[in-house]
Amino acid sequence: MSSTERKAREKEELKTLILKAAHKLFVEKGIGQTTIRNIADSIDYSIGTVYVYFRDKNEILHALHTQYFTDLRGQLKVLFNVKDPMERLKAMGKVYINYGLDNPEMYDLIFILKAPMEFLETIQKDEWDEGKASFDLLKTTVKQCMDAGHFKGHTLEPLSFLIWGCVHGMCSLEIGSRTKNVNIKNPENIVRDAYDEFLNIINKL
Repeated sequence: MSSTERKAREKEELKTLILKAAHKLFVEKGIGQTTIRNIADSIDYSIGTVYVYFRDKNEILHALHTQYFTDLRGQLKVLFNVKDPMERLKAMGKVYINYGLDNPEMYDLIFILKAPMEFLETIQKDEWDEGKASFDLLKTTVKQCMDAGHFKGHTLEPLSFLIWGCVHGMCSLEIGSRTKNVNIKNPENIVRDAYDEFLNIINKL
């Protein structure tokens, strides 16, 4: 291995180390309470070293956002082995909900926190690649459902957005602790129970 290759590998290893430390701190302390100094201290490097690899906290958040989204999109893509598009659509919603409820900090970073989107603005990037790729998976499945005779009289993109919005809304309410103390009898099951009700509606379209 040449010295250039070794330096490139070491650079990637340190970048990965920073991201792993940031992820750990975000889970333990919360995103808002984690600073660049916290991250540097946790890996025994100077703040300056972290800034060599990331211009600010938003860039770290965007890098983690990309990792998390890649993971979620990978789980959704596996479902394309399911030939029946309606069954795949139902399964995609369950995977999405499970990911959100099992990984609330990651979900918050992917879909709620503004920082990753603000980073895109700072680098003057118009498209949200991760979101576009994932939404395309949903639209492809909804289109195949339409081709199979479902959702007659509906329009592809607004319907796809509506489905995403409904499932996202349920996850967000749960992750934001909005399902507690609102006179829901079984708040611990309400998201999955509500999704079953949502599927009952979908089945009739």
